[in-house]
Amino acid sequence: MALDRITLTRFRNHAETRLEGTARFNLLVGENGAGKTNVLEAISLLAPGRGLRRAALAEVAKAGHCEGFAVHAVLDCGDGAEGVELATGTSGQRPGRRIVHVNGSAASALALGEWLGVGWLTPAMDRLFADSAGGRRRFMDRLALTLDPAHAGHAARHEKALGERNRLISGETEPDPVWLDGVEAQLAEAGAALAAGRAQLVATLGEALAVLPEQPFARPALAYAPGGPLDCNALAVALKEGRARDRAARRTLTGPHRDELDVTMAGKGLLAAACSTGEQKAMLIAIILAHAACAPASSSAPGRPSVLLLDEVAAHLDPIRRAALFARLREGTAQVWMTGTELAPFEEIAGEAAIWRVADGAVERL
Repeated sequence: MALDRITLTRFRNHAETRLEGTARFNLLVGENGAGKTNVLEAISLLAPGRGLRRAALAEVAKAGHCEGFAVHAVLDCGDGAEGVELATGTSGQRPGRRIVHVNGSAASALALGEWLGVGWLTPAMDRLFADSAGGRRRFMDRLALTLDPAHAGHAARHEKALGERNRLISGETEPDPVWLDGVEAQLAEAGAALAAGRAQLVATLGEALAVLPEQPFARPALAYAPGGPLDCNALAVALKEGRARDRAARRTLTGPHRDELDVTMAGKGLLAAACSTGEQKAMLIAIILAHAACAPASSSAPGRPSVLLLDEVAAHLDPIRRAALFARLREGTAQVWMTGTELAPFEEIAGEAAIWRVADGAVERL
């Protein structure tokens, strides 16, 4: 078990919601708009990043309230020790600034990744293979973070250094080369670490996918396409040599911010973006299941619990694929949270699940 005693305060349409007595499988059932996905979003904010909706913090607080929002949960690390209290939210005075506490002490959002790994699959991700490369880079980073808590720090440092370099090279005057050398050294160091995490993720997923059965979910083949040299020194050289070109473009054209995740359907050799929507969904589910299977064994923090959030995934699967989904989830170690408009698709696991009825931002244990 990972999370229990989860409290949402002024979170979207939830005024004060508490879920306790959680289990390995946790089901949230209710009509569309009842607030099921809001619970998943709240849980997703107990990890570094902007959560499964990538919403601005000011948008999350319940409408009509000015006190900010709060999410609190107790984390069971499975070692028999007292649970760890994780909390995040905002204040009314600074609605755009995130507040994080671990066991009552102030902490950074990055620190949450050291305690808990969180992954998710939502309907909005169905177009992952057809949409922008930026979405696939964020997808890689979120999965890599579950394998290695330090990945979030690499991404944050890379983003900061990249922003500074872009500011320097897009100015009207020639930047100080000494200052640019320093920024590029930071960018190369963080970029190489970021790229290494992505490359390791894709390699690990490839191994996990190779042992999964090809049916009933389509098996994708993954390839990491780096946007620049993977070695720190080589990346620093490439950045220096590309200064004139980058100044003309007014942005940095080399590095992991140009990475791509290439996905093809194994057996067909067809790019995922060219496959049917059903095939794309099946490949996405296969990737998420492979990741859920490999994350605990590959994590740099092997005792760290993990949570998997699946929004409206069962309703779109036929009975054979639903049964396969539940079987594979049982084989993993992650605590699983699923949503649906009715209980029928979850009949097979209802006896082993904690179930809540969600309506108008309130929950009732069934």
